[in-house]
Amino acid sequence: MKTTLTSASPSQVLLVGFLVIILMGTVFLMLPYSTVQGISLIDALFTATSAVCVTGLIVKNTGTDFTPFGQLVILILIQTGGLGYMSLSTIVALLAGRKIGIFERAMIKESFNIDTFEGMVR
Repeated sequence: MKTTLTSASPSQVLLVGFLVIILMGTVFLMLPYSTVQGISLIDALFTATSAVCVTGLIVKNTGTDFTPFGQLVILILIQTGGLGYMSLSTIVALLAGRKIGIFERAMIKESFNIDTFEGMVR
């Protein structure tokens, strides 16, 4: 039995989306040109998770231990977590002229913990 994106619940899609963003951030932070002296996997994972979840906890000093590229990665992770990646996805879809279907609306509803579908995309 195949599992597709449309057979997953909105909660599962949100969870997988957050995990993908955190893992991508971890990979970018592990690149040699992201830090001044390198970073361990656990420190990169913690930093990426903290940035996406907007908790503000750090293991290394962002200003001195990360290069401008690493700082940009952390900034993008903070913005993605703060605005919500579903908000960003919706904005991109609307700018591209794509209609927001019922599944996307259900994901937005779940992401923002909204009770109704009224006025959601607006």
